[in-house]
Amino acid sequence: MAFTCNICGQANSVEKARLTREEPSCTSCGSTVRMRSIVQVLTRELFGRSMTIAQIDPPRPDIVGIGMSCWHGYAGPIAHRIAYRNTFYHQEPRLDITQIDPSMEGTLDFVVSTDVFEHVAAPVHRAFDNTRRLLKPGGVFVFTVPYFHQGEQHVLTTEHFSDLHDYRIVEDEYLGPMLKNTKPNGDVQYFYNLVFHGGPGETLEMRRFSEWSVLEELKLAGFNDLTIYRNDDLPFGIAWPAGHSAPIAARVDPDASGVTVRVR
Repeated sequence: MAFTCNICGQANSVEKARLTREEPSCTSCGSTVRMRSIVQVLTRELFGRSMTIAQIDPPRPDIVGIGMSCWHGYAGPIAHRIAYRNTFYHQEPRLDITQIDPSMEGTLDFVVSTDVFEHVAAPVHRAFDNTRRLLKPGGVFVFTVPYFHQGEQHVLTTEHFSDLHDYRIVEDEYLGPMLKNTKPNGDVQYFYNLVFHGGPGETLEMRRFSEWSVLEELKLAGFNDLTIYRNDDLPFGIAWPAGHSAPIAARVDPDASGVTVRVR
């Protein structure tokens, strides 16, 4: 099938089976379905239609937002079209979403976080709460994490390390990397068989979400207008054959009497 990469504008022709969440499928920039879906959702939410970054013309410096450790492949091009700033946990420009600067509250039209919240130290609700606080009225949170379908069951987020306090990754000669946690009372815990996404360090998987638990976390943070972008956008090479871990857009509608969840 043929598609145009909405990040770099390259025309591509690939087998549809190659359109998986994490496999690079653009022959020019190497973008994946997940990376292109961020541009899809962001442009749809900001401008009313799915389009390429280059189609944001003229540029809109009045639209202000941040990303959290976003992929450089789309972070740079987006920053040339809107007032977008990529932030990081360990380097400048730095943002710790669990402890935000109060001066940033209510200043952003959008926040992008792609596969970050599964790595945030517990309790994760601080990250969801603070993201809502960063947004202006009507602002949008464009969000992905790996999550699974739980059917009709209400499956809570599974926290791997619920009592983290003073912790670090240490290396054992025989067991490999392990997490050492010193609790407030001085007790020491060790956790083995760790799961890392893309490498050690801050990529440690702290939790596992279900689709239901992701939506509940967003609702508890005060978001009441939620859209799961699960439908294909094949002209831009976006498909979700497995149906899970698709991106979500979250807003606060002050006039709503309840919570709306839609699939688009």
